[in-house]
Amino acid sequence: MTSPAHPSDRESSMRTSVRSPGHPIRHGVDDQAFRLQFDGGAIWNRMVAAGHRLPDMPLVEVDLGPIHLNRLRDTGPVVLVFFRHAASPECEAALRRYRDALEPTLTALDTHLVAVSPQAPDRLQAVKRRNDLGFFVASDGRHALIDAFNIGFTSTGADVILGTGRSVLPFATVVAADRAGVIRFADIHADWSTTTDPERVLAAVRTMSRSAG
Repeated sequence: MTSPAHPSDRESSMRTSVRSPGHPIRHGVDDQAFRLQFDGGAIWNRMVAAGHRLPDMPLVEVDLGPIHLNRLRDTGPVVLVFFRHAASPECEAALRRYRDALEPTLTALDTHLVAVSPQAPDRLQAVKRRNDLGFFVASDGRHALIDAFNIGFTSTGADVILGTGRSVLPFATVVAADRAGVIRFADIHADWSTTTDPERVLAAVRTMSRSAG
């Protein structure tokens, strides 16, 4: 099991409401109590982790329409990459990196790569076309999967960019699940100044493939 990246000082520039089922935790830049809780791991410990189950939440792929995670994993493991929206330069850079460093090997390993954003599908089409992404780009418009993984935070004004009337954005997160629906890898970063090393994802998928064989 991999440990989520420690937030250290990265969350100091964030003003968010971290989502915990039924218990949103609000904080500001100077909220020392939140910092102590964040550093102590209370919030991270509620997030998705290796050993959890992959929920079958419907997503809307920008070209294909509705897709279901359970149907995807019928034909191979699933790697989910969460990003904010098509207007984020940091997210676009991460998607291009995963396109080049992840997609070819995952395809060879019969593994599905799905980029997930809470933005409306029609707005996400631009990022798929602009970056020539050959993998799934899907909308979690009601942030159901983001909430299930407890990796969301509210960002004032995000509803305008997302086009859904909602303001929840995901932390920089990569999740990999095997064909049985068991999450074998989860890596979460407090912001987009750092992202998951593709080699770590590939190592997890190769381990899954060996176990399945």
